[in-house]
Amino acid sequence: MPALGRRRTVAVVFTGLILFFLYSFGRFDGNSPAYWATTYDKAPGSASGGGKHGAGAAGRPLTRWGKLKPHYPVESMRPLPTGTPHALPKVQHNFGPESPEDRDLRLKRRAAVEASFRRSWTSYRKHAWTHDEISPVSGTKKDRFGGWGATLVDGLDTLWMMGMKDEFNEAVAAAAKIDFNKVPSEDVNLFETNIRYLGGFLAAYDLSGDERLLTKAREVGELIYAAFDTPNRMPVTRWDAWRAGWGTEQVAHSHVVLAEIGSFSLEFIRLSLLTGDPKWFDANQRIIDALHDAQMSTRLPGMWPVVVDAQTPDFALHTDHSLGALADSLYEYLVKTHALVGGLLPVYREMFERSMDTAIRYNLFRPMLPDEKDVLISGTVSAREEKGKPVRQLRPEGQHLVCFAGGMFALGGKLFENATYMDKGAKLTDGCVWTAQALPLGIVPERFHMLPCESAEKCPWDEDKWRRAVVQRANLDGKLTMDQADDVIKAKRIPKGFTSLDDTAYHLRPEAIESVFLLYRMTGRKDLPETAWKMFQAIEENTKTPLASSSLVDISITEGKPEQTDVMESFWVGETLKYFYLMFSEPDLIDLDEYVFNTEAHPLKRLLP
Repeated sequence: MPALGRRRTVAVVFTGLILFFLYSFGRFDGNSPAYWATTYDKAPGSASGGGKHGAGAAGRPLTRWGKLKPHYPVESMRPLPTGTPHALPKVQHNFGPESPEDRDLRLKRRAAVEASFRRSWTSYRKHAWTHDEISPVSGTKKDRFGGWGATLVDGLDTLWMMGMKDEFNEAVAAAAKIDFNKVPSEDVNLFETNIRYLGGFLAAYDLSGDERLLTKAREVGELIYAAFDTPNRMPVTRWDAWRAGWGTEQVAHSHVVLAEIGSFSLEFIRLSLLTGDPKWFDANQRIIDALHDAQMSTRLPGMWPVVVDAQTPDFALHTDHSLGALADSLYEYLVKTHALVGGLLPVYREMFERSMDTAIRYNLFRPMLPDEKDVLISGTVSAREEKGKPVRQLRPEGQHLVCFAGGMFALGGKLFENATYMDKGAKLTDGCVWTAQALPLGIVPERFHMLPCESAEKCPWDEDKWRRAVVQRANLDGKLTMDQADDVIKAKRIPKGFTSLDDTAYHLRPEAIESVFLLYRMTGRKDLPETAWKMFQAIEENTKTPLASSSLVDISITEGKPEQTDVMESFWVGETLKYFYLMFSEPDLIDLDEYVFNTEAHPLKRLLP
């Protein structure tokens, strides 16, 4: 055979072997490689608060990940919390009788939300079934979250709430076939896997009682738990599952997003309670212990920086402290976990109150607005030392992501009977509503800057001061003058009240409607249903495609339709449309005194006395 032919033959054979091993990685039987454990321990005890112990209950591992031999086994597993859950203060408002006219209007609006969901779901089922996402303009499929069907799992509980039982049963049957032994070649994002998949299965199980869903929840839990096998039991949040599967030792990373390491408590504790297996509870509490120990010794005592070192661990690594992007769900989970466990773990209340008191003092600000409305925005604080003294500087940057904070503060206000938290929650929610209504399309932008008032009590509008602030924000090259202020405002389409629009995209986010819904359920405020309806109309009109709904490039435009990005993340059906639907549903659908939402809007049952 000619040399060239031999080389081609060798190359083909070699390529074939590589493809065989890659394809076979997730298909080894449980006793093949030495690193798979051949024994298992049945976790002791049953869940506090009960739970069914069927196919998903503690016992034999369900996946290869559950059979991995740990390099750093847990020497002392803490037990699940015991005792009778406390009777916590009532969260949900007592709604009075509804007039026939109000009911008809509410149901008409709910039907419009359901129609939007059905359009998106039908297109997903037709064009991208069992894949992570559908591209809402082109109709192609995408796999960005493990390829396990993110939209499928994220939408399960929404289907149940909307009474789409045939579609729900079909989706459960498809979800039951997801193989979590197979992992993507890129790193697994534990945070997204936890909130979308584990949270999605747990909520759908809590609503329906279908044992297949608890089984899948435990499978996802086993996969995530394998990433906690590190010397200090801190998780590898961006996890190379292939290397772990081949038995490679792993360590937590030195630069980790705070929200990604601190947002396991709701899902992990609920999974442990349902299965009776304390390992997820134990894994989460080790993180909580580290956060608790560091809380009052960070650069901004009471809060943690947005980036931390999980390897040491060191929670004073970064200077920025925020309730928004990179940190958000950690703070949200503190108060919600208190509700989930019926107050049986006092550390969550302690950590929440410390952090919120700090945020109120340093992060929340009243912006100067042309109508002088008294609202709040949550900004970012840079905390550092200069000449041995602490320096704390507010960066008055608002985010759509941080719009969740209104609902979080209000929930804390209800659970802890704290009028200050309740007031801040209402004003933060109103702040996000104001930003939406100030933009031409009626949608909150991704990121923006505003001008803090000198006094929170009285804040008169000063046009010249605003113009100077706009110029200062835009004057990056040092060449702009006040005479050019009008040109800057016009060119950048900056509405009065904003000093810059830093990112004018809209990613179908739910955070603004999330707080509007929660505040309405907690207070019964009469203006909020109309506010929510205007928000829905604005979003539906601009994001709607023939197939579904799409993210937008620029919501600051004043003429024509905004450009669509051809992206629809799973949280559109899992969060945004769910909150709109619940807004126009009867209050007993997901009663806030019985359920608590994870950060992906998946409702988990609370422990009740």
